[in-house]
Amino acid sequence: MRSSLVAVVAIVSAFLGGLGALLVGQAVGWTESSTQTVLVSGAGTASPAARTSPAATGEAAKPLPGNDFDATAIYRERVGGVVTIHSLFGNHAATGEGTAAQGTGFVVSSDGYILTNSHVITTAGETGEPSSTRAAKAATQVYIEFRDGDRVEAKVVGWDVFDDVGLLKVEPGLHELRPLPLGDSSGVQVGEPVAAIGSPFGQANTLTVGVVGAIERSIPSLTSDYSLVDAIQTDAPINRGNSGGPLLDARGRVIGVNAQIRSESGTAEGVGFAVPINSAVRSMKQLIARGEVAYAWVGITTATVTASVAKRFAYGAEEGAAVQTVIEDGPADRAGFRPGREAQLFAGLSLRPGGDLIVAIDGEPVRTAEDVVRAVTSRLPGEQVEFTVFRGSRRVAVAVELGQRPLVPPDDGR
Repeated sequence: MRSSLVAVVAIVSAFLGGLGALLVGQAVGWTESSTQTVLVSGAGTASPAARTSPAATGEAAKPLPGNDFDATAIYRERVGGVVTIHSLFGNHAATGEGTAAQGTGFVVSSDGYILTNSHVITTAGETGEPSSTRAAKAATQVYIEFRDGDRVEAKVVGWDVFDDVGLLKVEPGLHELRPLPLGDSSGVQVGEPVAAIGSPFGQANTLTVGVVGAIERSIPSLTSDYSLVDAIQTDAPINRGNSGGPLLDARGRVIGVNAQIRSESGTAEGVGFAVPINSAVRSMKQLIARGEVAYAWVGITTATVTASVAKRFAYGAEEGAAVQTVIEDGPADRAGFRPGREAQLFAGLSLRPGGDLIVAIDGEPVRTAEDVVRAVTSRLPGEQVEFTVFRGSRRVAVAVELGQRPLVPPDDGR
């Protein structure tokens, strides 16, 4: 567990039993000080019984007309495309040994693709330790249960532990498929009403409603050692078993994949998080194309610089992302990035001043550490990127060839 994370964050998956952005950015100031971290994994105890355009991969339902939020209409028109996922691990299906997990998913194409979370269909994060994803394995068998109770077996296409996205496929002729329309999570606004449909605590086809409480949240991914940026925060009740289900806007378009809750009790207390659908679609397209995902990597950690921080440590600009550490022989190291020096405290924050201050990437402004994450993860390994940095008062352009993000972060020497 991360010692800095002091909120109970439960992955909302298994019911049947069940560094901050290292290398591309470091989120600052997310945690509070009253609770601890808990993981509810996708595979638990043995059961007694058995940044691209979010286009769908096939025909989907049209958005609902009008702008009013009609929960009844959203449920009526979309519940048919939401499914309950039953994942069996080990010899569970044959002998009852091993584990079983239950979560939610939703149909995204007429040829049988279904989106969910990686922790619903794999062992990712099952020990509660992010590094356990090094050995993440797919469920032995996965069954999709439709609204009418009919079940069909699904194939695990692949998964992305960094954004906690999983992709399944069923044969389209085995059951009627009702793909959900995918929205654009870049346009989500705080305060807009949302609906979640899923199978909390095994109760299939359950609707909950709420509003978007925040956007662009940087939260730890409990299935990897990196942070997920741009998470959508909502107060729509999300509980164990809701994992992988759709978060829908007023027009019934999927804007997120429900993934985590933040809670002191392990159940919904008003703060849930969804993976933005644009990120999920990015993962889905790569999984369909080649069965795995690739994330670009620059090999640094950064911290957000504000005006007061810039004044205190004499940075050359009033905002940006201060380089804290540089991974030895990583892309940034080879490009000549300069890390910060010894850590100092200012306004209750620890910062390593004296290193490069990133203010733009390929001409796009960088104002926070999270902006570095967004810019890098929107690109692919091997791409050439120009970082604009301040070294003291001097503005410098640094060319970097991006590498591929390692599954387990290298030691940054801190």
